[in-house]
Amino acid sequence: MTKVTHGWISGFIGMLIFSGSLPATRVAVAGFDPFFLTLARASIAGLLALALLMVLRQKRPARSDLLSLGVVAAGVVAGFPLLTALALQHITAAQSMVFIGLLPLATGIFGVLRGKERPRPIFWLFAGLGSLVVAVFAFDDAGTGSVVGSLLMIGAILVCGLGYAEGAMLSRRMGGWQVICWALVLPLPLTLLAVMNSWPVSLAAVQMPAWIGLAYVSLFSMLIGFMFWYRGLSMGGIAAVGQLQLLQPFFGLLLAVTLLDEPFKWSMVVVMAVAATCVVGARHVATSR
Repeated sequence: MTKVTHGWISGFIGMLIFSGSLPATRVAVAGFDPFFLTLARASIAGLLALALLMVLRQKRPARSDLLSLGVVAAGVVAGFPLLTALALQHITAAQSMVFIGLLPLATGIFGVLRGKERPRPIFWLFAGLGSLVVAVFAFDDAGTGSVVGSLLMIGAILVCGLGYAEGAMLSRRMGGWQVICWALVLPLPLTLLAVMNSWPVSLAAVQMPAWIGLAYVSLFSMLIGFMFWYRGLSMGGIAAVGQLQLLQPFFGLLLAVTLLDEPFKWSMVVVMAVAATCVVGARHVATSR
């Protein structure tokens, strides 16, 4: 297989892992404060990342890469987890999923601005159509949800798109798993101190599903998923592979309906079918000459 194909496969695996993030967060915020949840997941993932870097004896990042790592940490370690946790106090996991369909377009735009990529004009047709369909559905459905939750999700998408593009750039010279590990380790002293200061008075009332949700977002959403995702973006192209997240709402919806007993809407299937078509079109355009 070609390097680009490997990138798409790796990106697809990362997307599947991320599909469980919002349902797991939805479960976790039922037992944990959103701020504590954000700090706890970053601290747990940071400790695991530190152990991995030490065991494999990875060299420290160059001083010139620290600012970019800070952007990654601000976007995907702090910004996206916190904003989505806050949003999920106002909207359901199923409602939040449709906003993820906006993330590929945000990633593509930041890929152009930060990654200096230049996709063909027809690529933007597929990317824009997919995001437009999802966005129209999202805002139409917002009437049954919350404006506050919708705005928080839009903010989460913007900071996450920037974090994806910045991390993918670094992955080209550092490696995907090294980027997310260092992005987790650099703010670790602050996150550990903050999580201790925000420690709940008692955890006895926290139910097992909330603990499972915390474990998932800490291990898979914050660490393992990014190992595949950044590798995919760096090998297959930030803007192109980023379109895979048009499919994430579909897989996330299935989890929300199956595990959280949230309502299922057939209109979502239509939206996701159009999104899948746009992903196939974007991949064809990106890989053809």
